[in-house]
Amino acid sequence: MTVDIKNFSDLSTIELYEILRLRSEVFVVEQDCVYQDIDNKDQKALHVLGYDQNKLVAYTRLFGPGEYFVQSSIGRVVVNTTYRNKKYGYNIMNSSIEAIKDFYKTTEVKISAQKHLEKFYNNLGFKTIGEPYLEDGIPHIGMMRN
Repeated sequence: MTVDIKNFSDLSTIELYEILRLRSEVFVVEQDCVYQDIDNKDQKALHVLGYDQNKLVAYTRLFGPGEYFVQSSIGRVVVNTTYRNKKYGYNIMNSSIEAIKDFYKTTEVKISAQKHLEKFYNNLGFKTIGEPYLEDGIPHIGMMRN
């Protein structure tokens, strides 16, 4: 998988369409969750795009400290269902963690993770904080990485 990192203003209309399509395919259709994905936060985010042979298959968006949480954060973590057996989730997350170090000069990252992915994020160095909660009808857990 190759990774490209861009500010919102540097995304082409085709890239933006691919991002929104991938997020919709997984978060809305696959997870059967109706929610407001287009939330006016993409404009502030740094976008991490993962490609397999020129096809967008993995994605995250990043925020610097104070833009979403007090700490930097990674959100909208998504991998196309067909490519999940290739460890692209780990690849896109490791690229995102490195991008936070490079762009925001911090190692402290807070995420709001879907509860069923807690072990996945533990394997990336995230520790659970607080109690589980519902977000858009899906169980989530707060997690931190230093």
